[in-house]
Order: sequence, then C-alpha cells, then structure tokens
Amino acid sequence: MPVITNIDDLKRIYQRRVPRMFYDYAESGSWSELTFRENTTDFDLLRLRQRVAIDMTGRSTASQMIGQDVSMPVALAPVGLTGMQHADGEIKAARAAENFGVPYTLSTMSICSIEDVAEHTSKPFWMQVYTLKDDDFMQRLFDRAKDAKCSAAVITVDLQLLGQRHKDLKNGLSAPPKLTVKSVTNMMTKVRWGLGMLGTKRRFFGNIVGHAKGVKDPSSLSTWTAEAFDQALDWDRIREFRKMWDGPLIIKGILDAEDAKAALNVGADAIIVSNHGGRQLDGALSAIRALPSIMDAVGDKIEVHLDSGIRSGQDVLKALSLGAKGTYIGRAYVYGLGAMGEQGVTKALEVIHKELDTSMGLCGVRKVSDLGRDNMLVPEDFAGRWA
Repeated sequence: MPVITNIDDLKRIYQRRVPRMFYDYAESGSWSELTFRENTTDFDLLRLRQRVAIDMTGRSTASQMIGQDVSMPVALAPVGLTGMQHADGEIKAARAAENFGVPYTLSTMSICSIEDVAEHTSKPFWMQVYTLKDDDFMQRLFDRAKDAKCSAAVITVDLQLLGQRHKDLKNGLSAPPKLTVKSVTNMMTKVRWGLGMLGTKRRFFGNIVGHAKGVKDPSSLSTWTAEAFDQALDWDRIREFRKMWDGPLIIKGILDAEDAKAALNVGADAIIVSNHGGRQLDGALSAIRALPSIMDAVGDKIEVHLDSGIRSGQDVLKALSLGAKGTYIGRAYVYGLGAMGEQGVTKALEVIHKELDTSMGLCGVRKVSDLGRDNMLVPEDFAGRWA
C-alpha cells in the first residue's frame, strides 16, 4: 500500500482509478461551484488554540450521535451512486464503518439495495430518504428500512429541485448513465475498476428498480427520477414522513436558523447543517459558516450535526468546537473507496481519527465532549456581516 498521510493522498489515487464520469460526479458542485469551494476553504479561516503543560494522556474520541455510541463523532454521509465508484461500494463502505465503530448512511439512490447492505453487515446502519411524491413508495421504503433494522432515518430536505451540475451534463451522468464513445473509452482505461464491475451483479439503483411504481428495469428509471421529487414539499408534508417512521429521525439540509426551528417543531431528533456538499444552491453559505447562527437558535434544544466540506480531523475538531455533536464525511470516504475499496474507506477513517486525536491533545483536551469555543480562534466577521 502507498504511504497515505492525508485525504488528498487518497484523492489522487481515486482520480487515477475511477472513470472520469464518476470522479466528476463526486468532485463537483452546482453552477459556478462557489459554495462547493467555500465549504472547504472556510474551515481554513478558523484557528485552533494551542495549549501546553496540560495532561494529554488517556485521550478518547468516543462519543454518541443520537444516543448511539460511536468511536468518534463522524458518520459516513449518504452518497448516491457509491456502487459505481467501486463495485459493491455501499456494502464495502458500510462494512468499513461498522468495523471502525461509526455510523454508515445508505442513500436512497444507492446501487446496492437496503437488503444488500443488511445482508453483508451485522450492525444497524442509517437510511437516507428523499422527499418524494409517491406515498406508497415512501412508506415501503421506511418499512424496508425497519425490516433491515436500520437504527435511524435521515430525511434530505434540500433536493426538491435539482441544482445544475455542469460536469454531470457534459459527461452524460444520469439515471442510468448515458454511455458515449468518450466515456466508454475512458472506462476502458480503468482496468481495476472495470474488472470489479464485471464481477458484480449490482449495477443499477437497487432501492428503486423493482420497487418504485413503473420502474421495472433501468431504462424506465430516468422518467421516474424526473417526476418523483416533490417541489411542493412543506413542513406539513415532512410531518407525514415523521408518522411513517417511528424511530430516530434526522433532517438533513438545514442552512438557515428559521428552518432549524421548523425542523425542531416536526419532531426531529437531530438536524444536519448541510448545503448538499455545494451541489444545490450555489452562492449559499458554507456549512461551517452557517453553523454558529443555527447553534444560537436551536443548539440547546436539538442535536446539531454538520456535513459538507470536511476533509480532515482538524475540520471535525473545528465543527465540534463550534457546537456540533456529530459530523459527516462524504467525498473523503468516497476517495478512499474509489482508491482502494473497503481498505481505502478504513484508511480515510484512520487518517481523520489520527488528525482529530492528535489535534485535540495539542489543544489540551482529552475528551471530544470537552471541546468548545475556548479551543477556537474565530474571526469577528466569520458568520458574515450582511446588509
């Protein structure tokens, strides 16, 4: 194995090994990609307070997210098409997360189905669902998650309307992907990836094909996806979803304090401050910049998590210091998956854990639960001074 010191090392290998179509799918944002870029660069504006002559022994990153024990407060975020980054990608990522002791969140738009992942893991995972029009499909999706013993549902609320991602259009990335001479030629150069895909039966959207009304094969999937998402979504509709699922519920896609209050009022157990990785509303605030105002609004009433932009353990530490109780990595683990499969996801988690643990110690903190604003140096105008 090459020497991996940070997430960028995995990203470079990932870029070499995965077809361009799927690399661009992960490594892109909507429109000008301003929010996509600032999700990561805004972490660089924050500084850590170094403390010395403090006992650093006996450190622990162990914590809880929605009452579940975790080895560190980092979950694997829901990422669509993960099974196209590496054969059986969702299964491999879920197993790596299980062995590391962190939550795995399966996307509705996964290649491997709920049942596939449940069959190949031994501990509960989380299920992400979109806000779709079809009540029958939604109820059956929740029921399938219950049958698979999923321990939480994550409702994504920021994808009523799809943000345009230029790279996906140029690459023909759709459901199912449109194969062109250029994309097929590129795939043929990715031998390791190709052999893996030839060796698996899982190449289509396992949670949808054969389950959604009128979607009996991949050819009928594009029509369904174009019509399924509910542009009329409102908080009353989200209350209906809350009734469909009686377990722990997390609402993902909150970027405004007023929406955080509304999520609290529909009975969510946690919210995820997220802008969909910069893939929806370009020009929106980065997740880390939006976090302080949301913490001020609801941080003492509901568990707040953060997603979008995390590429290191120091990013995790900064989010926790600003009040988040949990964080999510998406691209960071996808880089590892595409680079080295399950072993790569484990390596990504190891890298982030080591960075979190070491940085926490150098800040003079032994438990993640003790992290707070005192460990940070935050610019006075970090949250923005808007007219």
